[in-house]
Amino acid sequence: MARCTVERLIAELGLEGVIRGRRRRTTIPEPSAPRPPDLVDRDFTALRPDQLWVADMTYVRTWSGWAYVAFVLDVYSRMTVGWQVANHMRTELPLDALEMALWRRKIKKNSGLIHHSDRGSQYVSIRYTDRLSGIGASASVGSVADSYDNAMAEALNGTFKAELIEMQGPWKDVDQVERAIFQWITWYNEERLHSALDYVSPAEYEQAFWRTQEQTPQSA
Repeated sequence: MARCTVERLIAELGLEGVIRGRRRRTTIPEPSAPRPPDLVDRDFTALRPDQLWVADMTYVRTWSGWAYVAFVLDVYSRMTVGWQVANHMRTELPLDALEMALWRRKIKKNSGLIHHSDRGSQYVSIRYTDRLSGIGASASVGSVADSYDNAMAEALNGTFKAELIEMQGPWKDVDQVERAIFQWITWYNEERLHSALDYVSPAEYEQAFWRTQEQTPQSA
């Protein structure tokens, strides 16, 4: 369908696209902390699940104050593999999201996983980097003064805000946000069609990958 046809039909039906709002700072750079290298260099591609994860944090305004959300996303399938909600931005928040991802994906030591984030103080903290080191994952942090250093994770934040937070708010408190996020992520992973995945869901995309692996003849 032509773009002009879509624009005409949207206008006739009184519809409008979802608009992403401004981004509030949730991760604060820590110049004095040792910073891992940038192993991604804007190349957000992967050949298999659990090869490259990206992580970031965002925020939600509620009647009782700010709620903060941490996500971990699998680059290959765009599946949200870990998440956590809290009323603070301490390291425990993204660390809990990481622990969920490690548990859900059953990541074994030295699996070849690369974990990429921005250079926020939470992600370069000793506790966070030690956890990655403990499972043999390679930590990667975006380069300085690069607005695209963690673009895929930030895109997930934008989609989350546009499709859930702005559409269903206002929000009462952190607990209400947490319940809604669980439902949204289940839908996002299992039902939402993704243009970068040939318009299938992340779950279906991963299932197709594993079917291909099972059908591939093993060398003697």
